[in-house]
Amino acid sequence: MGQQATTPVRTARLGKAVGPAPGAVSGAVLVLPGGDEVSTRRPSPFLPGTFVRALARSLARAGREEGLAVHPVHYRYRGWNGTEAHLAADADWAADEVVRRYGDVPVCLVGLDMGGRAALGAGGHEAVNSVVAIAPWLPEEGAEEPVKQLVGRRVLIAHGTNDERCDPELSFRLAARAKKVNREVCRFEVHSDGHGLHQHRDEVLALTVDFALGALFGTPLSRPVEDALAAPPPIGLRMPLASGFGKSLRK
Repeated sequence: MGQQATTPVRTARLGKAVGPAPGAVSGAVLVLPGGDEVSTRRPSPFLPGTFVRALARSLARAGREEGLAVHPVHYRYRGWNGTEAHLAADADWAADEVVRRYGDVPVCLVGLDMGGRAALGAGGHEAVNSVVAIAPWLPEEGAEEPVKQLVGRRVLIAHGTNDERCDPELSFRLAARAKKVNREVCRFEVHSDGHGLHQHRDEVLALTVDFALGALFGTPLSRPVEDALAAPPPIGLRMPLASGFGKSLRK
């Protein structure tokens, strides 16, 4: 009798680090790309999307002097896959891997689309001190995401008001629930922009860099971010992202 075929075990992995040598790392960002709601297919081995690449480059360049390492995360599967929550589990694994490689350094999870959901879901990892969710995919009303894992973390959500793939109102509702248990939550609205945030990409990149470096290394936050964190809801959760944001920040 022939041997029975076995299904290979898939593992998530960290993409090549953009940043300093391992001994010089004092903080890390894990960039979580988008995915599908349901899919057991293997993701592309290449870093997906120009926005993800731009995020990694911008963060690494801005955080070089602070010792920031930036890793994209390559998932096991393309899909979230219901209660399996594969993408969040892979984000949690990636935070474990950062600790194994670099020791006790703070971690910021930065996710887009379904990766934003993964960042929020894995935010409770003990190494994570901050989360950025950009145009996050969230389930429709009636399947509320947990928020208690975000207590003690700084959280930023950025969402285009014309997003037709991921309803921006759902991210507002999640931010409002998170703000009730954690004051360190803010949300910016990118007016007139869609899911890909093509019109204001530079502003979103600058916002992410400003927030992540402030959370990881204590560098001064921009005034708009400080105001958003301090403002009561709904003001601090519907902050408009100004056109040209970041042009005067960290040249």
